[in-house]
Amino acid sequence: MAQGQIVAGYLAPHPPHLVYGENPPQNEPKSRGGWEQLRWAYERARATLDELKPDVLLVHSPHWITQQGHHFLGVKELSGKSVDPIFPNLFRYSFNLDVDVELAEACCEQARELGLTTKMMRNPNFRVDYGTITTLHMMRPQWDIPVVGISANNSPYYLKLDEGLEEMDRLGKATAEAIRKTGRRAVLLASNTLCHWHFHEEPEIPEDMSMEHPQDYNGYLWDMKVIELLRQGKTNEVFELLPDFIQEAFAEIKSGAFTWMFSAMGYPNIPAELHGYGTVIGTGNAVMEWNLIKAGLAQAA
Repeated sequence: MAQGQIVAGYLAPHPPHLVYGENPPQNEPKSRGGWEQLRWAYERARATLDELKPDVLLVHSPHWITQQGHHFLGVKELSGKSVDPIFPNLFRYSFNLDVDVELAEACCEQARELGLTTKMMRNPNFRVDYGTITTLHMMRPQWDIPVVGISANNSPYYLKLDEGLEEMDRLGKATAEAIRKTGRRAVLLASNTLCHWHFHEEPEIPEDMSMEHPQDYNGYLWDMKVIELLRQGKTNEVFELLPDFIQEAFAEIKSGAFTWMFSAMGYPNIPAELHGYGTVIGTGNAVMEWNLIKAGLAQAA
């Protein structure tokens, strides 16, 4: 078997409003659009994903929260209805996932070998979280590429920040090794918002864009600083700033997907492609791409 490789990583945030704005047949509520800047950003990301032709999409979602350990979807075909507990008026989505169980099991085993607590999720009636569904839908609405879903061990919230993110670093290394061993051509999706300060009341018409803007100016400035560093390829500087960014902007990357993805890619200091930035209920969201093929870094993971 040929060695696998990670061909790209994407920062792919998961506001359910974006699916709502797209009006796909799987989602019951219907909108009159909205959040176009972010939805068009995802259109551009989908175009590059199509060129990469991956075997599998791996997504780490902060809304599949596990209190103990890192869990992996372990049922070949998962279907059901995913409902956002905060915005059930916007997101009631009938999903049907094709899971790459072999790769998921390899990730689980490699992470265990690196000292992490891991478990396979074998419940055939498991309701997949809206974060996983939203990121996967916005990146590949055809649903024709197998997936691996990874939970957000809650460690960044109950451990010190450096301890929690160190676990995510090990999870990334384990993921890369599992991809290498299984021969997959893989794309990583970090399902994270940046600044997570948000409004606490929804407008009467959710898709009324006259009501949409950053909730917190300082958080917005932090987003712009981090995005510009990433666009310049200054990955090391971003990770040095990460604790301050998380504290000052309540950045959702505290949940670990961002660190997991960069660890798996080897923390490349390459310029990111910004497909677009926008707010959703005041939170800052960027769709960004690190194409390891274009950068000449897509060697065996």
